[in-house]
Amino acid sequence: QVQLVESGGGLVQAGDSLRLSCAASGRTFSNYAMGWFRQAPGKEREFVAAISLSGRNTYYTDSVKGRFTISRDNAKNTVYLQMNSLKPEDTAVYYCARHYGGRYDYTTSYDYWGQGTQVTVSS
Repeated sequence: QVQLVESGGGLVQAGDSLRLSCAASGRTFSNYAMGWFRQAPGKEREFVAAISLSGRNTYYTDSVKGRFTISRDNAKNTVYLQMNSLKPEDTAVYYCARHYGGRYDYTTSYDYWGQGTQVTVSS
């Protein structure tokens, strides 16, 4: 059983930064790509970013390119999401997930999910 635990969310003002962390249990973390998704109230869960097994390849949705950076530390079984220049439209619950196959931007390509961490950006 894999457990993913997100942390680092909070209430910030527009233009501020936050760094989310996702700690994974188990010894197979480095065997999987990882992703971040977010879900705002009344909206579907949407893809934010993904990172390959080694961390060499990263993928972003257009709305966060240049502002968010995904990274991972396989020695610590942790994936990060550095979020800069936050905007009110970034307000959502952010989830990390383990990718098992298929397109990175599809929720169905992920088999384990964390419980989420709330990010609120005030204007």
